[in-house]
This record gives sequence, C-alpha cells and structure tokens, in this order.
Amino acid sequence: MKVKYLLFLIIFFTAAACSSRKGVPYTEPLQTQNQEVLQGKLLYDRYCNTCHPGGSSGLGPALNDKPLPGFLVRFQIRHGLGVMPAFSKEIIPPEDSKKIVAYMKALRKLD
Repeated sequence: MKVKYLLFLIIFFTAAACSSRKGVPYTEPLQTQNQEVLQGKLLYDRYCNTCHPGGSSGLGPALNDKPLPGFLVRFQIRHGLGVMPAFSKEIIPPEDSKKIVAYMKALRKLD
C-alpha cells in the first residue's frame, strides 16, 4: 500500500510539474451539447470553482494546466491533497466525479 501511495505521489507531482500553462483563465466559452460535460460544469461550479475559479488558480492551484489522467483527478477529489479537502462518495458520488473530469477535459481542449 505504501509503495502504491508513493508511486501515485511521484506520478502526480511529475505530471503537475510538466505543465506549460500557469493559471491563465480560459477566455473562450465552452461550446458543447454533451450532457455529461454540461452536468460536470454545474458540479465543478458547485464544488471546485471557489478554489479554482474557471480552472485557473485561486485559493488552490490552476487545474486547467494539469495533464493528469482522469483516475488521478478522481483520486484527488476523493482523498484530497495538501489543503484541498477530500470529498466523500456521499458528497460527490463516483458518477459525478466522472462528470467533473469530463468537464475538465473539455476545458483542456479549448487550450
């Protein structure tokens, strides 16, 4: 278990450090009819936007420049990291965390 956690942290920080974008907000509006992405935006606005406004940095670091795979984003949502709180399955069910990831991936495509 300890090795898996250490491996996760190495992959997470390596991926986060490889970013070229530093908290620059997206200016182009998201144009989509994908229901999963639209629902993900609503969930993102409810749970994430306070600390990561529009995907850029705020209280927390920018998310719009994180090339993390979806499973690592969902892991961080569930377990938190640093000052980021963990969100239990009762607060953000697994299907909702997948919608948040779908929204974040749609934002990255605007870049």
